[in-house]
Amino acid sequence: MPPEPLPRRPLGKTGESLSVVGFGGIIVMDETPADAAKFVGEAIDEGCNYFDVAPSYGNAEERLGPALEPYRKNIFLACKTTERKKADAAKELRNSLKLLRTDHVDVYQMHALTTEEDTGTAFGPGGALEAFIEAKAAGLTRFLGFSAHSEEGAMRAMETGSFDTILFPFSLGSWRDGHFGPRVLEVAKKRGMGLLALKALGKRALKDGEARPWKKCWYGPVDTYEEALAGIRFTLSLGVTAAVSPSHIELFRWAVRAAREFTPLPPGEIPESLRAAAAFSPIFTASR
Repeated sequence: MPPEPLPRRPLGKTGESLSVVGFGGIIVMDETPADAAKFVGEAIDEGCNYFDVAPSYGNAEERLGPALEPYRKNIFLACKTTERKKADAAKELRNSLKLLRTDHVDVYQMHALTTEEDTGTAFGPGGALEAFIEAKAAGLTRFLGFSAHSEEGAMRAMETGSFDTILFPFSLGSWRDGHFGPRVLEVAKKRGMGLLALKALGKRALKDGEARPWKKCWYGPVDTYEEALAGIRFTLSLGVTAAVSPSHIELFRWAVRAAREFTPLPPGEIPESLRAAAAFSPIFTASR
């Protein structure tokens, strides 16, 4: 018998509902077209309707576009840009649409906002935000979002009032020992934003010069399914809509399995669960 479809949750005020695990497009980077199609088909069979990709993921858009084409009408497609100026962001969006073989994305995200320079340029005159607003008016994207690698970047983005979704490292190790995420999540919930999570399977930062355990993952992801279950359980217990899987199909499979076994952590049990997950350490740390 086919598996039960992945559970879905509402995405903020968008009216959309997404599978609680999203397919990270970097999974198909450097894969053959046949394997890319196979991995996407597997995700569809699992009930995944949320796919996320970015130009910074090598040839992932080129691989993902043809693989998604048969399913495009039934999935929620997220794309990103690291460009901070209007003309550059608009150009990159057009190229992404071409490679992804679609006339629009469902959410276009300002990717990896981190520094004050990032947000100052992106939200200032001639900045990428102007391209985002024009793209939404032109039907090239249905919603606007951002991802951030700093709490300060996330807070400044939310202050603009321009974004429907946030993609942020709401993850176990960074939350517990890095104190990274609680204030961002509180503000995002108050604003009714769609809450999406990065690094739910993130276990630790890599040391300088350390070889990557998984070649497409710049941090150290979980090493066992039990760790994957702990990471997914924590992140989904925060009330986010979905956790985007990292880098490799094996990790996506662990995330899917963990989501099917998910039971929420009662609020009173979260501190104890965090203490028990001793293998996790911060990938990100809040400024204090």
